[in-house]
Amino acid sequence: MARWKPTAAQRSTVRERKPIEKKPSNAERSALFARREAAKVLRSTLQGDARRRAVGSIKSLVYSPSVRNKKATFALVCQTLKHLSIIKDVLEEANVLSAKWKKHQELMYIIAYDLLFGQEVSLSGDAEKYLMLKKDALQSALSRILRRKGVKTVEDLLGLDKKSEVRKPRYVRVNTLKIDTEFAKSELRQQYSVQEDDMVPDLLILPPGADLHNHPLVKNGSIFLQGRASSMAAVALGPKPGWKVIDACSAPGNKTVHLAALMKGKGKIIACELNKDRVKRLQDNVKLAGAINVKVKHGDFLNLDPKDPSYSKVRAILLDPSCSGSGTAFDRLDHLLPSHSAEGTSDHVDVKRLQKLAGFQKKALEHALSFPSVERIVYSTCSIHQTENEDVVNSVLHFASSLGFKLATAFPQWPRRGLPTFDGSEHLLRTDPTIDKEGFFISLFVREDLAQNEEHQIRRNSHGRTRKPLNVFVAKMLKVSRHHQFKPSRNRANAATPRGI
Repeated sequence: MARWKPTAAQRSTVRERKPIEKKPSNAERSALFARREAAKVLRSTLQGDARRRAVGSIKSLVYSPSVRNKKATFALVCQTLKHLSIIKDVLEEANVLSAKWKKHQELMYIIAYDLLFGQEVSLSGDAEKYLMLKKDALQSALSRILRRKGVKTVEDLLGLDKKSEVRKPRYVRVNTLKIDTEFAKSELRQQYSVQEDDMVPDLLILPPGADLHNHPLVKNGSIFLQGRASSMAAVALGPKPGWKVIDACSAPGNKTVHLAALMKGKGKIIACELNKDRVKRLQDNVKLAGAINVKVKHGDFLNLDPKDPSYSKVRAILLDPSCSGSGTAFDRLDHLLPSHSAEGTSDHVDVKRLQKLAGFQKKALEHALSFPSVERIVYSTCSIHQTENEDVVNSVLHFASSLGFKLATAFPQWPRRGLPTFDGSEHLLRTDPTIDKEGFFISLFVREDLAQNEEHQIRRNSHGRTRKPLNVFVAKMLKVSRHHQFKPSRNRANAATPRGI
């Protein structure tokens, strides 16, 4: 039997019936990709906030090397979080999400924001197409919610939660492992006014709002976007080239690579990080900085044995443990998180959480003090709470003293010191969230007997090396003298021989 073949006219009719999908433009592809990157960041942010143990701040997650379209992603995440409570209410009211799409709720939040409050969503993705079909239902649900709340606009719903923008300078730390400060200044001055900080070496000050995230010097690790107070911790520790150092809680790694730069890439830094997600970020930053003297250790600092011979020569420890983050909460955009809204105000203090954090911080500080050859320890937090700062330091003072440690003054010229809760608190350093635009705390422990012994040993060795060439020279001269100067001729010998001998 002959096989049926369609005529040319029939084939033309079939082609006319088949829908022709428009190829997405570059802008649509970019928007599609940005929404998916934003969904990943939003998922990490919400999961960390729910557990009260964030993998990183919103900014650090967005500006990680893995995120390509940083500007669009940052805007989407911030705006979605700002409208999140309304978006959740709308999706629940409209009841439009199937079981399949509930598994991708962060992406649904992002697209719903764009659909209801942002730009018109392109139809270049399956999720976008799905919600676009439900647009009328979503807008009807939003209208019902506004009527129920007794307000006319979405802005009225958000009005009570508006925050005044904090304008702070953009601080940039020059990575001296790659470039010098003068070169960085000359490059950055092509776009911005640049000043050098008078407190922290190699720290530059740029105008507020300077966006450097796509700058070539940032992308190649020649400069790091790091706050002034954060940059003070490594300088306070003051490790020297050739030392062995531990960074106890090191991710994302800005302080770690700062230590490497201060040590001129010499010696060894053991960078500990327990969280496997943060380890990847740490490794990326170490590689980006070219910090070849850093060894990343995926593990708990508390599990390091101070008696282990491999740590017997550790001379400095930087301990910047998990804390409430209350000093940098606004800068980290914590006011956008659901937990902040649930607590009601930024003045709310979760006392139980602070006490739990302080218990861990004290344990970690005592552990750091237990390493036998350590001379310098910096304990720092980005918290404004006495519970995590002065109280933790005060709780270990007796133990520290029994091991030969005492508090030293970090940055003596800095005007803001510790709260006067115990004798010696004037050695502590605080930055003020209002004056300095971030709240930070630094304490420095030093063990002078070890430092003095080491200095004496170096001086003694130095003298020994200085004398050795002199002794060799004298020995050679004496040898020459014995063979030449003091070997008398026979006549002179006879003349010199006393009579009677």
